[in-house]
Amino acid sequence: MTPFSSSGAGQTMPTLFVPHGAGPCFFMDWNPPTAWNAMADFLKGIAATLPAKPTAIVLVSGHWLQPTFSVTTAARPTLIYDYHGFPPHTYELRYPAPGDPALASRIAGLLDGAALGGREDAQRGFDHGMFIPLKLMFPDADIPVVQLSLRSDLDPRAHIEAGRALQALRGEGVLIVGSGMSFHNMRGYGDPRFAPISDEFDHWLTAAVELPPGERDRALQRWEDAPAARLCHPPRAEEHLIPLLVAAGAAGDSNGRKVFSDRVMHTTLSAYRFG
Repeated sequence: MTPFSSSGAGQTMPTLFVPHGAGPCFFMDWNPPTAWNAMADFLKGIAATLPAKPTAIVLVSGHWLQPTFSVTTAARPTLIYDYHGFPPHTYELRYPAPGDPALASRIAGLLDGAALGGREDAQRGFDHGMFIPLKLMFPDADIPVVQLSLRSDLDPRAHIEAGRALQALRGEGVLIVGSGMSFHNMRGYGDPRFAPISDEFDHWLTAAVELPPGERDRALQRWEDAPAARLCHPPRAEEHLIPLLVAAGAAGDSNGRKVFSDRVMHTTLSAYRFG
């Protein structure tokens, strides 16, 4: 069970950017067997670091892109097993967390009010960028979850502004989570030449996150200018980084810091917390 003694109502939640691994990696054998252990342990420990049990979770996944920011409005969303070639049992994983149609509608309204556009989607289920990390973070699956899409143009400024539009939810006990990967070049995983490349970008990213909030957001808007940026997130493939920008925008004046880092398949993968 998750370690909560009180509800998050009235508590201000941090925002998070967490790595979600490779497909269902935490729930299957891997080579080497310990490749994902540190990341799994980090995800399992997040709940204990929160001020209280979240009233709801808003999760932004790198696996859902839409022309307009979209939110899941189903009361009981299905799961989308959007990974391929993994063991049969990984397509039977379950995460029966409820949705929150009222919160989803409110989020769409907040995005509309910020002139960003917000669309409600009653058909969309939860993809693995949501249910894989949340199975470790909140295994009881008893916290309502709304998933928010990325916008398919992946515009950095728009995603920071989307986070800002949702900032007030934090004061109501809503946990805002960006789910992606701080390094996501499929050709780089397993290639030792990418170890120093991923380190270079990770050092820049951490320094940017730790800047004062106004400077932080300006730096993250220019992430493409960072050292090794396009080697770590190739053109039109930065969807695993952009959830970080939503989390940073939602952080408002809260400071950011790195809370996890590990070397996996010769690449550095990190997580960040704001507030």
